[in-house]
Amino acid sequence: VSVMQWLWKHYPANGLYNLGTGQARTFLDLATNTFRALDLAPNISFIDTPADIRDTYQYFTEADMSKLHEAGYKQPFHSLEAGISDYVRQYLREEKIWG
Repeated sequence: VSVMQWLWKHYPANGLYNLGTGQARTFLDLATNTFRALDLAPNISFIDTPADIRDTYQYFTEADMSKLHEAGYKQPFHSLEAGISDYVRQYLREEKIWG
């Protein structure tokens, strides 16, 4: 939300702006931290990537934050750990999906 407010206030060049930490993380990081936020021991099973998407699956994802930074946005983003913990504990557990 803070990025959207900043973009609205500062009017940088039109276009698409990536949002994220700019550091690649894995689905294992996501799953492990979700279990941690639920105060549960991780219980994760792995499967092979389905053959029909194997050649087109995006195995590495990392937001290129240069356009947003060059436009002047300097605020830090929450870590994956902090974001998952906040979402699970403050919204999912409390059933405050919209508020």
